[in-house]
Amino acid sequence: MADNITPGQVAPPKNPLLTLLMVVNILAMGTVAYFQYRFMDMEAKRPDLTQLLKEKDSGAEVTTDASGEQKNVEVVKKENLLPLDSFTVNLAQGEGPRRYVRLDAVLKMSDDAKAAEFEARKPQIRDTIISILNTKRAEDLLKKEGKSFLKEEIKASINSFLVDGRVEDIYYISFQIN
Repeated sequence: MADNITPGQVAPPKNPLLTLLMVVNILAMGTVAYFQYRFMDMEAKRPDLTQLLKEKDSGAEVTTDASGEQKNVEVVKKENLLPLDSFTVNLAQGEGPRRYVRLDAVLKMSDDAKAAEFEARKPQIRDTIISILNTKRAEDLLKKEGKSFLKEEIKASINSFLVDGRVEDIYYISFQIN
């Protein structure tokens, strides 16, 4: 008698596993939709890029993030950023094939730094960075801590011979290990 279904009717599911899978699928889709809604809501609360640029130009150092908390923002003057030419340096030999690093970086100098001294010491700065990179292994630099330690080591080495001003930070523009 279960086979007596007229052409407009749908047969009841015979397998409870199929019903269970459908319920799990609907719950999963609902969960994805909920998190998508939350993400879109969070993105809508983020400040607009034009607003951030206006605040930066006006010298505002306090901004409000998406969660409503106020944060101090570091204002960097363009005059304090000194770009370095690209580096391609062999790394210290470890296990396996020879490895090298390609690095583009920008030095953030203190306010009292003079561009003339930077230009005069540029070969010395490059030599220092190359010498430091030659002592590093790829395994050391692949970790986040390794890159942070490299920044601190480079800053300390460069600051040891600068007369006017000092390096406050180093920004990696690109960092590639092959």
